[in-house]
Amino acid sequence: MIRAIVFDFDGLIIDTESADYHSWVELYQSYGCDLPFSVWEAVIGKGNDHITFDPCVYLEEQLKRAVDHAAVRTARRTRLLDMVAAQPILPGVENYLAEAKRLGLKIGLASSSGCEWVKGNLTRVGLIHHFDCIRCADDVKHTKPDPELYLAVLSALNVQPQEAVALEDSANGALAAKRAGMCCVAVPNAMTHKLNFDHVDFRLNSMQDIPLSELIARVEARQ
Repeated sequence: MIRAIVFDFDGLIIDTESADYHSWVELYQSYGCDLPFSVWEAVIGKGNDHITFDPCVYLEEQLKRAVDHAAVRTARRTRLLDMVAAQPILPGVENYLAEAKRLGLKIGLASSSGCEWVKGNLTRVGLIHHFDCIRCADDVKHTKPDPELYLAVLSALNVQPQEAVALEDSANGALAAKRAGMCCVAVPNAMTHKLNFDHVDFRLNSMQDIPLSELIARVEARQ
């Protein structure tokens, strides 16, 4: 029996992932360079402890000269925040949160981003009060695709892996959920819909596809 639902944040609740990538693309273009998505896609859904790609170093490799990393990152961060502030809550998210409450499910969130970023944005869009437990990069040693974040949420909610469903937009996030022993539902966004999700249990185009109650019924039927 499903007792909890656990959300990712970036790219699932708000499409911060498109903003993350395109803010770097704009910066690269200001230097007359490109940042192909084929280079970027391996980063999506991973925490900093698993990321070896450095956009500043890659920019320097294209320019064949050094750049001021701090200045580049500050300029990119400013543009990122502007882009994210313009992003709406993704379709179906609010309905799923409301329905989870109605169904008596515990509601968690597991994100490889920092607590300030996640909680700040959830507060800004008025959703933070829905969550019984939020665990972010600051709370664990290892982020996605490691299962530690999901295991931390499950422990806090006092549910077993088979009693919870993870909602993820990225392949790396989905891998973390599956490694934690959970059922995982992929809800890819514009940035991630072409990634490989062969390892998930179900895939939706958006949370508007089916009501949460029907999704839970399908998960329980498969179990």
